[in-house]
Amino acid sequence: MSSSKSGSTIEAGAESSNRVRGSMAIFGIAKGMNRMTYQGRASRANERTISAEERIKEFGIRLPSPPTPFGSYVEAVQTGSLLYLSGMLPVVDHKPAYVGTLGLELDTNAGQDAARIAALGALAAARNYLETLDRIKRVVRLGVFMVASGNTVDQPAVANGASDLLRDVFGDENMAVRSVIGVASLPLGVPIELEIIFELNE
Repeated sequence: MSSSKSGSTIEAGAESSNRVRGSMAIFGIAKGMNRMTYQGRASRANERTISAEERIKEFGIRLPSPPTPFGSYVEAVQTGSLLYLSGMLPVVDHKPAYVGTLGLELDTNAGQDAARIAALGALAAARNYLETLDRIKRVVRLGVFMVASGNTVDQPAVANGASDLLRDVFGDENMAVRSVIGVASLPLGVPIELEIIFELNE
């Protein structure tokens, strides 16, 4: 089983590997950074009540451009006080950052990165629709769909790549219920897709 990131992108070889590592650097998702970010700064942030947008600045999180649809649908729909997002994929510049199966071409660390990229896209989509993430009261539900081979991957740990980012932005008290579901395949050959529901402030 190969766990290198170079085997996880669409194009084989050094050029493809460099593209994925470059996208990781752009969005601040290098291995271990999420843990360091939260543990190193959360106590200071929690000393006072701060908004989601302030947390993004505090933690140095950089959101990508809002994702655009791959088909005939919209990225976000509001009904009442709930905001539903379309399935969020680990894409950068409208191209998959990772392709493959967790436990075969991709290891747990790659899966976590893929989940975090998808969650960054979700935040970008929500901000684009709402104009500010401060309108979000809490994360209600996080569904994590993943293509995995047997039990060779720590699936809850992979899902934490998304959960931990949402915790950083909205706080421990606003963490979501979560489902982790294994599937046979996902659009574009990616290993992860997120389904997120937010509750909005009145």
